[in-house]
Amino acid sequence: MAFYDGRIEHKRLYGEEENWLDDGAFILGTATYAIFEGAEAVVYDTHMTLDHAAVIRATLEKQGVTSIRVVMSHWHTDHVAGNAVFSDCEIISCDLTRQRLIEHREELENGSPPIKPLVLPTTTFTDRLDLTVGSITLELRQIDIHSADGTLVLIPSLGLVLAGDTLEDTLTYVTEPGRLAIHLRELARFRRWDFQWILPNHGRYEMIAAGGYQRDLIAATERYLEQLIRLAGQPELADLPLVEFAAGSLATGAVAWFAPYEEVHRHNIRCVLKAAGEKPAPAP
Repeated sequence: MAFYDGRIEHKRLYGEEENWLDDGAFILGTATYAIFEGAEAVVYDTHMTLDHAAVIRATLEKQGVTSIRVVMSHWHTDHVAGNAVFSDCEIISCDLTRQRLIEHREELENGSPPIKPLVLPTTTFTDRLDLTVGSITLELRQIDIHSADGTLVLIPSLGLVLAGDTLEDTLTYVTEPGRLAIHLRELARFRRWDFQWILPNHGRYEMIAAGGYQRDLIAATERYLEQLIRLAGQPELADLPLVEFAAGSLATGAVAWFAPYEEVHRHNIRCVLKAAGEKPAPAP
């Protein structure tokens, strides 16, 4: 089950001043997921507000679920904001996610909007952890894409991967510009896994509702990252409009242009050029 909100024109949830919720998670559209069978459920990320998390929990309980575990994709705001609603449940993450949350606790609890109290994982793992939900096997696999602490959920029986922020439509949001080459190598490793469908946390509602993206979403992300890496030696690429800069990515057909990602792209350009020691290109 997917829980989707956002991409609603002229609507804001928190306020008119710039904030991570309205100008990031909500404007781009956010989905989180639940896998359930019988009385058991696993929730993959707790969404972008406590209200969203409460809807997830209430919906599952109406389905007869009495045992919930949470799996965290990584430490960023819109994936942990609802943790407090599940504070009486087991919350699972990789070791690095818990470490990052502790390191960034003050930032998260005093952000706009604040995530307070910040509820930490209660169980951690390294590399891989297998879970079962009824008869369904879930493989939690650690991966270094978008954020070094990424955790994906592979569901072999469905040929499906819950991908967090490792892949996005229209394009990936850069948070660790010095690690783009590592992200590319990890995407190549991801490609070798056996699956058919991908459900990202940020994408088009209609694609998620139809059952997910196909594997070419990986290629679209690779093409965009390759262009970003070229910026270090070809800073003039920063002047290209997004449709030209990301032409290789868009040509895959896996992603579609969405206006709010223009600003995400400008953010990415500034981050990558700063990391490369170049002067960031001015916003258009």
